[in-house]
Amino acid sequence: MTVGLSKPLRALAGALVLAAALPSLAATKVTVAVVSLDGDPRFAPRRMEKAYPGHPTGRAIDGVKLAAEDSAFELDAAGIELVVRDVVLPNVAALPKVLADLKAAKVQHVVADLPVPELNALVQAAPAALGGAIVINSGQKDDALRGAQCAAYLLHTYPSRAMFSDALAQYLAARNWRKALVLQGALPEDVLELEAFNRSAKRYGIKTTQLKPFKLTGDPRERDLANVRLLTGDREHDVVAVLDSDGEFARTVPYATQWPRPVVSANGLVAAPWHPLWERNGGPQLSRRFAKKAGRPMSGHDWAAWTAGRAIATVLAEQPKAPIAAQLKALRGGAVGVDGFKGPRLSFRAWDGQLRQPVFLSHVDGVAGVAPVDGVLHPKEVMDTLGVDEAESTCKQRP
Repeated sequence: MTVGLSKPLRALAGALVLAAALPSLAATKVTVAVVSLDGDPRFAPRRMEKAYPGHPTGRAIDGVKLAAEDSAFELDAAGIELVVRDVVLPNVAALPKVLADLKAAKVQHVVADLPVPELNALVQAAPAALGGAIVINSGQKDDALRGAQCAAYLLHTYPSRAMFSDALAQYLAARNWRKALVLQGALPEDVLELEAFNRSAKRYGIKTTQLKPFKLTGDPRERDLANVRLLTGDREHDVVAVLDSDGEFARTVPYATQWPRPVVSANGLVAAPWHPLWERNGGPQLSRRFAKKAGRPMSGHDWAAWTAGRAIATVLAEQPKAPIAAQLKALRGGAVGVDGFKGPRLSFRAWDGQLRQPVFLSHVDGVAGVAPVDGVLHPKEVMDTLGVDEAESTCKQRP
């Protein structure tokens, strides 16, 4: 019995309760598959324990599950229930069977938490295997995935390597720290880091005073290549930029340089898509919800996975009856945006599928700055100053 209401009001209240329950009872289930790789070296226990800046500290499934919970109310109003399916790929040879199972379950939305080779294999096979698909890369920053290896149905919520280097270069230019001593590792990804750094340095007026290789080795003949004081002996620089995709050497550089200089890039001041101590735009609430659910601070990879789930939920809520091709066009064309808790509405670039977003310049205890920095201009969209703009894009694939 409803106490304190007249009979007509009680009837109305009952009708409202029933109406609110109906969408849930008749909800259409839409499944999002989060595909990861068994034995992925990024998630090796010792690697995870070290938690170097820019490396994942957990799998994407946690972020996508939180996104589904956060989106439940708006999806319920659209008559949709988002189901998150954890798919662990044994190896790339098992991909056809995995995709066949997903097709049988009518899955067309995929969040990819994979190394680059497996991600490329998934991207090439998914649309034909699933009868159309949206694949969202939530963890790889390779520029080639937005360029020569792009695909019309591949979106990216994790920033590109070019976006990270542009954010850092903008910040250095704004601080007038324009002379950089660059320390570079020998891994193939370190070569890509240098290419991105050089491109951004040229764009924003950062000069490399010296480029020096480093090497972590037990060979006494090469010990000088791991000696931070010797490597940073040149005095004519404002900052030390460490290009270390592995992260092991970079952690030894801050406060160990010959001269009192800031350390940037792989350690010290780091460009990142998220920081658990971001204090604006609802960031603390998002970080707390994630930490409560996953049992760890929210990293940049976690944020990208959460944003991938939110992007899928948003387009489903706004276009619940649209086919997958129309959903993809709405996302990649910018008709549907995402609230990423970083301030502005975020949208995907039509030319390469990359999510436009502010990038944080952060250190272990917080966010020192946000790029695009004040004063950087663009004729159309200032966030397109981060990464590859339309005129310079080599991606020719569009939905």
